[in-house]
Amino acid sequence: MKTVNKNSIWLPGLLDNLLFDNKLDVLNNNYETFSIPAVNIIENFPNFVVELAVPGLQKEDFSIEVEEDTLKISSKKAKEQTEENNDSRFRKREFNYQSFERSFKLPENIKTEDIQANYENGILKITLPKEEKKALKKMVEIS
Repeated sequence: MKTVNKNSIWLPGLLDNLLFDNKLDVLNNNYETFSIPAVNIIENFPNFVVELAVPGLQKEDFSIEVEEDTLKISSKKAKEQTEENNDSRFRKREFNYQSFERSFKLPENIKTEDIQANYENGILKITLPKEEKKALKKMVEIS
């Protein structure tokens, strides 16, 4: 199971580190950084499990869909104004999971009709059951 990469891996990270690493000295600080949630992919005999670290959201905020051989996980939560004091503002914002999209290419042996999802303690866990294989071992009689 592989993630679907839409853009270059090293170029955006390189530019972010060189150009935007220290934002404390920027006078006009009207930017936002949208983080992509960290993912664990676990494979065991009966299934794959995809875990996303997405704290602060509700289960209603997620959209999980399978299109052809791609699993798409997204959240399009509307931005909320959480600033109580107008004198304060973010100087650096590294986590903001209000809006994201992750895509994964699924192997051929996934039973898409049996996919299950659970959101608990900030972890979205998606279970992707594998189709049962034929007998791994078969005895052949010699005639």
